[in-house]
Amino acid sequence: MTMTVGLPLMHMEAGERRAFLPCLVSFLDRGGVPQMVLEEGYGEPMGLNREDYLRASDKAKFGSHEDCLAQDVVAVVRCPAEEALRHIRPGAVLLSMLHYPTRPGRVALLAELGIRAVSMDSITDDFGHRLVENMEAVGWNGVSAAFQVLSRRYPRFDDPGRRPLRVTVLGSGAVGVHAVAAATRYGDRRLREQMIARKVPGVEVTVVDFDLTWNENYMLSRLEQTDFLVDATQRPDPSRPVVPNEWIGSLPQHAVILDLSVDPYDFSTRPPKVKGIEGIPEGNLDQYVFYPEDPTYRRLDPRLAAQNRRAALSCYSWPGVHPRDCMEVYSRQVEPVLRVILEKPIEGWDPVGGTHYERAVARAELSRWRTAHAR
Repeated sequence: MTMTVGLPLMHMEAGERRAFLPCLVSFLDRGGVPQMVLEEGYGEPMGLNREDYLRASDKAKFGSHEDCLAQDVVAVVRCPAEEALRHIRPGAVLLSMLHYPTRPGRVALLAELGIRAVSMDSITDDFGHRLVENMEAVGWNGVSAAFQVLSRRYPRFDDPGRRPLRVTVLGSGAVGVHAVAAATRYGDRRLREQMIARKVPGVEVTVVDFDLTWNENYMLSRLEQTDFLVDATQRPDPSRPVVPNEWIGSLPQHAVILDLSVDPYDFSTRPPKVKGIEGIPEGNLDQYVFYPEDPTYRRLDPRLAAQNRRAALSCYSWPGVHPRDCMEVYSRQVEPVLRVILEKPIEGWDPVGGTHYERAVARAELSRWRTAHAR
């Protein structure tokens, strides 16, 4: 196959600086891609320039956002806005983090537009493990930021006479595992060394799996003892919170809440979808820390219970806090995915008998995913 590739910028909040690295452009060149169109300014917020990409391939060129969207394959980490999606021609492939399960409206629009989408976050191996992910960065970046907030809100944070800090992690999956590892180290190995040198007691981490979170008596007792609450759950029913807003009132006043699941609020569905911890704002790379008096709370949907508040952290993309490190990971991980897309027509992708990556990519293709998840 001879397919062109577009690499558009993400026109999101100012803090969103991620772009694929020149190594991916070099990979596409070696794969025989006849043309790669990068948006003007691509990579510049991360300290790269056009020469870095042009050195990677003489088939790379720069153009407008629309030029990038007009190519056979469009690759971008975050899903473009609806207006941009309408510039992608029917039959073209969109490779992006599309989050099918929690964005039903997006799924319907992509199908309506005839875009052959492949959701990066749905590309999994035969055992359900994601092949394009940076869960370690989700856990560490979020936990690090939350400990910084806790250090300012808990007066005895670095007092050698205090009790151990108590962290409660909800969920024990891929994100939860990294959150636990980060929490035991304050999210910052240098800070941990400083605390050890001062003989400050460390961190006690309790993991509560989703199957226990329904027990109100247990959860209220747990929350009363929690300095730092982490939501790393993957809920089967996103219309039901793990921690209703009423329960937040049981947390100590200095407590910090960290949202690592980052499920969205969506009141366009019936029933509405809510966050795992009810009443905390949706953050992004421009603002991911929300103190109880933050004006963002006044802009929440009035149907949402948000009376009980603590310092809360939520970010649409925790890996993006350190964009260059994030894209080092993603640029390597999407190479075998793009190889499948570029080497065989979509109709030929075999989710059962194909190669390891062909099976994974086929399962993440929009029409096959919809068929597999039809109710």
